[in-house]
Amino acid sequence: MTWKGWLSRAAVAGGLALGTLATTVASAQETIKVGILHSLSGTMAISETTLKDVMLMLIEEQNKKGGVLGKKLEAVVVDPASNWPLFAEKARELIAKDKVSAVFGCWTSVSRKSVLPVFKELNSILFYPVQYEGEESERNVFYTGAAPNQQAIPAVDYLMKEEKVERWVLEGTDYVYPRTTNKILEAYLKAKGVKPEDISINYTPFGQSDWQTRVAAIKSFGSAGKKTAVVSTVNGDANVPFYKELANQGIKATDIPVVAFSVGEEELAGIDTKPLLGHLAAWNYFMSIDTPANKAFIEKWHAYTKNPKRVTNDPMEAHYIGFNMWVKAVEKAGTTDPDKVIAALPGIKQDNLTGGTSEMLANHHITKPVFIGEIKDNGQFDVVWKTDGLIPGEAWSKQLDGSKDLEADWVKLNCGNYNTKTKKCGGA
Repeated sequence: MTWKGWLSRAAVAGGLALGTLATTVASAQETIKVGILHSLSGTMAISETTLKDVMLMLIEEQNKKGGVLGKKLEAVVVDPASNWPLFAEKARELIAKDKVSAVFGCWTSVSRKSVLPVFKELNSILFYPVQYEGEESERNVFYTGAAPNQQAIPAVDYLMKEEKVERWVLEGTDYVYPRTTNKILEAYLKAKGVKPEDISINYTPFGQSDWQTRVAAIKSFGSAGKKTAVVSTVNGDANVPFYKELANQGIKATDIPVVAFSVGEEELAGIDTKPLLGHLAAWNYFMSIDTPANKAFIEKWHAYTKNPKRVTNDPMEAHYIGFNMWVKAVEKAGTTDPDKVIAALPGIKQDNLTGGTSEMLANHHITKPVFIGEIKDNGQFDVVWKTDGLIPGEAWSKQLDGSKDLEADWVKLNCGNYNTKTKKCGGA
């Protein structure tokens, strides 16, 4: 081979190599990656697996519409396995290694608290779809689940007014969400004139299975001659033996109603609901709500899962709202750049599945309706009460001394904990 011939072949080979490299780079840029951070194993899998599934459905649907910004979406699924430190590791993996544009995930507040430093450090976006205790507004987080004023407070108001409840059992799993929510509710009840001796507060570990002693104590507390109710922030698979033990000890809703904040259709699918007739749950969505949008959503869900028995629930709708808001914000910003998407999200509106239109507020919470549902024998809920219109989510509780003067506003104030008295960002 001549020198010139060798050079010619080298040039061709080099061109092919560069072409292959260019194709690889282009291929990597052809999709927009979306992170899904939900427990698929461990104590929270009973609640979180379905959220992974609905995210995959939403992404598939969006791709059928042409994707976002002319690119297909690619789901990146990880399993933090109900292990709170592992949530942070998996979040870092999604953002730094997989280069996702946003993450949809977490259920418990302890898992959310675990990942917060990662999202702030790496400047990514988390959509959090579950009711929580409030007392937080982070620039990198968008809270599409209920704040206490969109679930806990209305539920207590309902029990006071409609059920004439005078004694209160605040029963929760031992972590930040139940403890903070119950702190808010205890202050709220006392402000309403409830005496300390008429409030019983108790916590059990994740995965609690033996409820005999605790349910007996609830039964005893409710035998004082005053109408008693249980406000339950029990989370995950501990709910199954809890409700079974209530039935075993003959506690009926007519005697001591239980209103749950973490029990929905998915949790009830695993138990015999007949003994639980009349017990309650407070959510911002129920599968049984009859609207054209919800009917269409359920049909798509059954078609996607190929299982007509699969239920829908509140956090699924929160992901539906959050995902569609993210798509609109990306299209509005013309990019997936986190800073520009974060700036674009406040003011974005999305029709929810219950007949209203939710809006992302400057405090990174959304407007939501509130419903009280009564458990039916088929594992669904009969709506017995609802708010007039949509309630704006409050990041900071008016019931707590350290919070009542705080305001979250990432649009005008660029602050999640602005003190309205000191006029300073940084909380109390």
